[in-house]
Amino acid sequence: METMQAALWIVVLLVILAIAFDFMNGFHDAANSIATVVSTGVLKPGQAVMFAAFFNLIAIFVFHLSVAATVGKGIVQPGVVDIHVVFGALVGAITWNLVTWYYGIPSSSSHALIGGIVGAVIAKSGTQALLAGGVMKTVAFIFVSPTLGFLLGSLMMVGVSWVCRRATPSKVDRWFRRLQLVSAGAYSLGHGGNDAQKTIGIIWMLLIATGYTAASDPLPPSWVIVVCYVAIAAGTLFGGWRIVKTMGQKITKLKPVGGFCAETGGALTLFLATALGIPVSTTHTITGAIVGVGSTQRASAVRWGVAGNIVWAWIFTIPASAFVAAVAYWFSLYLF
Repeated sequence: METMQAALWIVVLLVILAIAFDFMNGFHDAANSIATVVSTGVLKPGQAVMFAAFFNLIAIFVFHLSVAATVGKGIVQPGVVDIHVVFGALVGAITWNLVTWYYGIPSSSSHALIGGIVGAVIAKSGTQALLAGGVMKTVAFIFVSPTLGFLLGSLMMVGVSWVCRRATPSKVDRWFRRLQLVSAGAYSLGHGGNDAQKTIGIIWMLLIATGYTAASDPLPPSWVIVVCYVAIAAGTLFGGWRIVKTMGQKITKLKPVGGFCAETGGALTLFLATALGIPVSTTHTITGAIVGVGSTQRASAVRWGVAGNIVWAWIFTIPASAFVAAVAYWFSLYLF
């Protein structure tokens, strides 16, 4: 009985740690949802975070749990995951998020979590314990999501510029100040739909590994779904202002029409990835869309040095979080 109680308490603590990661994901990635709408002056910061948090939360009613299934069942071979793997994965992801938040670097919470899972699993059982299909499609979208965001954002900007070519700048600004509320809401919806599911997936993975949920169950417990969506919305409410400044001001200067095009291109990318069950980076997606919008004006409108630093952070996210996760895995063998 004591052993079972100890195991239960460990599971509870790991669930709390996962929820903390989910909250930090919302906090860290709030910039993805609100940076453009704040930098263009359409909403004040306080209004923007409440607006984004609302759409993060209602995403629970919109998207199927395809991403959660990929994270929970599609990355690691059945039977490999245990409490030590989950602990290592969460510590690796949270550590990388804290470092990048402190320095104001828009990195990917999603890939930090995937990197954490990969690092902890390799530390336990080697690379053969990973499911190549799930890992490779996640890695592929490190490049696909910002590229698609770039293309859609730039095409939206070119199309809108052509449609509005005869309208006065003041009229265009007035229209797109209203339309940007629609695009920001859509992007926040996509953010909540994709990112909350990653934490749902790792808690689902934990519950299957510890026997609290059967692997054959088609969905995780309802309380997991609700808690994760509430946690990411709460994290968004607190915002990540260091990263908001980088995303909204340092890459390129945006007007409401540019913000609308970037958010719409990013939202379409997120909707597609979530429908396909692919855990993508909302950070990568919106950064690509912002750069795409800026590049349609002129190449010098984009601060390529800042964009380059962000890309380096993307490259290091998975190996860095994987390394920390591997160390945390070995530490947890003595801790639990």
